[in-house]
Amino acid sequence: MKVDLKGKAAIVTGSTLGIGREIALTLAENGADIVVNSFVEDGADSVVQEIRALGVRAFFVKADVSDASQAQAMVDKTVEEFGKVDILINNAGITRDSLIPVMADEDFDKVMRVNLYGTFNMTRAAYVPMMKQRSGVIINISSVIGIFGNSGQANYAASKAGIIGLTLSAARELGVRGVRVNAIAPGYIQSDMTKVLSDEQRSKIAVRIALNRLGTPEDVANTVAFLCSDEASYITGQVIRVDGGMQ
Repeated sequence: MKVDLKGKAAIVTGSTLGIGREIALTLAENGADIVVNSFVEDGADSVVQEIRALGVRAFFVKADVSDASQAQAMVDKTVEEFGKVDILINNAGITRDSLIPVMADEDFDKVMRVNLYGTFNMTRAAYVPMMKQRSGVIINISSVIGIFGNSGQANYAASKAGIIGLTLSAARELGVRGVRVNAIAPGYIQSDMTKVLSDEQRSKIAVRIALNRLGTPEDVANTVAFLCSDEASYITGQVIRVDGGMQ
């Protein structure tokens, strides 16, 4: 996907691997300066170096987005270094799968705190600078699981459904100042989360998908790039499924 994001300052949470890494690289390829983020440092330096090799600025912020103070500090650091924050991609997410009767309280709470609270914390932190700028784009990575649900993933489904509700509300609040907020709901994407699937599980999933294959991180990243661009300037408050026609 080729769009013009030159001079834009973007934060991509959870961007040292998988979908987040691909989003960060794709935005950088299109000219955006990038804040790389994770709650651990593993892999961060290589991603930052890859991005800088594309001719844009990049730095890493170690932060746990489930902590409101760390989320705020990351946005503050972005404004300090880049002078603004134009794009926020709320991608950080975890799973702790289990059936409801045996799901530990801490597993439900942890998934909600990282996935949903983390998205809220980052949105709230970026809210004021974007409102002052009268411009900005927030893209929240939800999931088709937040739409369809899935056995053994009540916590994950609840968090991703909550992200959709948060997206729709934020779009209404921020639209008056020219800030667009959308959600992407990926289907089954080739990532660390799907590597654990057996061949049999993959086959069962594929028959539910019109395109008969799992998606790639690039499929998601290209959609993100488009939504960040001026070509999508009249798109807000939407939930866009990138799932190959999953039923």
